[in-house]
Amino acid sequence: MNCELEMDKPHEECGIFGIYSRHDDVALNTYWGLYALQHRGQESAGIALADGTRMEVDRGMGLVNEVFRNGLPKLDEAHIAIGHVRYSTTGSSLLANTQPLMVNYSGGRISLSHNGNLTNARELRAALELKGSVFQTSIDSEVIVNLIARSPLAAIEDKIGESLSLVQGAYCLVIMTENKLIGVRDPNGFRPLCLGKLNDGWVIASESCALDSVGAEFIRDVEPGEMVVIDDNGLVSRRFAQEGRRALCVFEYIYFARPDSSIDGQSVYSGRFAMGRQLARESGFKADLVISVPDSGTTAAIGFSYESGIPFAEGLIKNRYIGRTFIQPEQKKRDLGVRIKLNANKSVVAGKSVVMVDDSIVRGTTSGKIVRMLKDVGATAVHMCVSSPPIVYPCYYGIDTAVRKELVASTKEVEEIRRFIGADSLHYLSLEGLYSAVANIPCEQMCYACFNGKYPAGVPCQDGSDSSKYMFEAACGQLGGGGV
Repeated sequence: MNCELEMDKPHEECGIFGIYSRHDDVALNTYWGLYALQHRGQESAGIALADGTRMEVDRGMGLVNEVFRNGLPKLDEAHIAIGHVRYSTTGSSLLANTQPLMVNYSGGRISLSHNGNLTNARELRAALELKGSVFQTSIDSEVIVNLIARSPLAAIEDKIGESLSLVQGAYCLVIMTENKLIGVRDPNGFRPLCLGKLNDGWVIASESCALDSVGAEFIRDVEPGEMVVIDDNGLVSRRFAQEGRRALCVFEYIYFARPDSSIDGQSVYSGRFAMGRQLARESGFKADLVISVPDSGTTAAIGFSYESGIPFAEGLIKNRYIGRTFIQPEQKKRDLGVRIKLNANKSVVAGKSVVMVDDSIVRGTTSGKIVRMLKDVGATAVHMCVSSPPIVYPCYYGIDTAVRKELVASTKEVEEIRRFIGADSLHYLSLEGLYSAVANIPCEQMCYACFNGKYPAGVPCQDGSDSSKYMFEAACGQLGGGGV
């Protein structure tokens, strides 16, 4: 069971990485790239290789170093590789659901890694099964693979383009054939994807920090609705869809991305620092110290300290050597779950009033335990600041934010939440304050659906609804006849 500190946070679905190079060790570079993206998924990892005629894939449950403890996959002439780290949002936590997926079909072999979540996956899957497709996993990524395999078009680029015209929702993909590496970003650009140059080769990754880890030069972000195709002739960019309303997930800047990454022209660190400064202006809180809930709250806490003049200190210490999982004690001792991962620094906070900065509150249970922990070691007051607005609505685009009834802000007002977590004060960053913090990207080009309920690409239909029936019938019609 995952540590409760991690469970009471939003979770990104995964990180993806791809490389095409005739002069670099593509397996090793993919390993390091996935290591840099480990924060995006700690549940499973995988690497697939291609040498022009053959493919190999190695996947497993656990962290990158756990999965490849006994070595990396090998293919003597491999010059293409893709990789994946996963946190499950769609599909269970099972070995069968690990990626990259690899399939044989009439046109050869393809391997695919997916970051995101399809809002019409259920309807497409049912239509595909009706047409004879057989599924080996419970993840929506396999729907994309089946659509590609079924396409009657000749070129792989055309197959992918036709297939993606049927899907809705969020997706970034790295796709590998025996001799090509292909990167794709959905027309709304919900999830990040960037492009880098490594010697004579190319790298595609979820975040720029992964390019840095392998010594690749950042070239640019992949545009929404763009497909980049890489082979021995170089890189070709093509449009597979018209760019929709840009809607990059704002939680990339609040929580998911590493602070040293830059996404769509906005530095993650600068955005979080600005969130902290705005929190200080809005809240007006006075205290002896500013502390953070490490690590994702730290940059905003430093920004709060800078703006307010209140000194920053390490009031909470994170155990970074606990590993991915541990066995939780029985229910009556569940509070120890947070203490194993996080501990209050008594010598810093005892006798002090503190401003505690965190990136978000999902269920609120962990925040309450951290507040009690600080007061147990002598903090005289805990004023909590959150560097995002209240999360009121669930995400359908690849983030696990729990169902709406479990989101504390969907059922409680701010004062009720303050009492629930036991803080002396509570302030959430305003939506307008968040807009100003990520000023390099206009607010109309980002997705704030978890805060305001405005979903740029719709939501999944519920079973049995008239709209679900319509979507299923429409999917059947689009897929046409025949089986795979």
